[in-house]
Amino acid sequence: MKIKQLSFAVAAAATLLPLWGLGTQASANAHHTVISTSSMPDTKYVRKSATGWTYNLSGTTYNLKFGKKTHYLKNYPNTTWHATQKRYILKKSGAKSLYYYVTNGRGTASGWIWHGYLQKKSTTTSSSSSSTSYDHTTTNSSTTSQSGSYATLLSVAKAQLGKPYVYGGNGPSSFDCSGFTKYVFSKALGQTLPRTAQQQYNAYTHVSASNAKPGDLIFFGTSTSNITHCGIYLGNNKMIDAQLRGVITESTNVSWWHTVGYARPASLS
Repeated sequence: MKIKQLSFAVAAAATLLPLWGLGTQASANAHHTVISTSSMPDTKYVRKSATGWTYNLSGTTYNLKFGKKTHYLKNYPNTTWHATQKRYILKKSGAKSLYYYVTNGRGTASGWIWHGYLQKKSTTTSSSSSSTSYDHTTTNSSTTSQSGSYATLLSVAKAQLGKPYVYGGNGPSSFDCSGFTKYVFSKALGQTLPRTAQQQYNAYTHVSASNAKPGDLIFFGTSTSNITHCGIYLGNNKMIDAQLRGVITESTNVSWWHTVGYARPASLS
């Protein structure tokens, strides 16, 4: 009789254990969770604290992952950051945090950053003839298309492979994305491109993806008014560009690049 009572007790406990375990898991916050993500008007910020970093965010809504740190605010003392998205995150600790997706004026640095590291830029403005709202730019309004050899352009571009990425780099020892394209076109064709990715996109005739040719410029970003990266298109969904790993040849049809469009600075033979 005692053995039978004991077996009933064990069986009852076994049926309760899963319920008890579920209750414990439900009360714990095992992962970072996305509460909401939305677009916002392009808002200018400057750093409030030099200790902040931008991050790559990945994962899912219910299992958000903070990737590697990408840009240290200490290295950007005078940079204007353009916030175009906001995301509320519920941390594992239970704290609710607001993050902005920001891009610098040159389109060479971007990522998610905690809003507390930034403060709105002063609204005092000065008159400017530039057609864009981006800082650190000098618009060349008289750019014209030139002609030349694609083989020469490609040769100059490939000669830079392996050189490091440096913010604001114009060559010949290091480059940022638009500094690289500007250097290559100048060296190969004697053509002066505007300095920033946004200006290069604005300056030349746009072509569709189906009409894009090797030697055209390819642009990436969130919209036509928020160009964050550029490279030299090689055809067959390939480009040569200067990015955080330096000057490399890479694919353009991958998830982390959002192609905005193409432009043709020169007619190449």
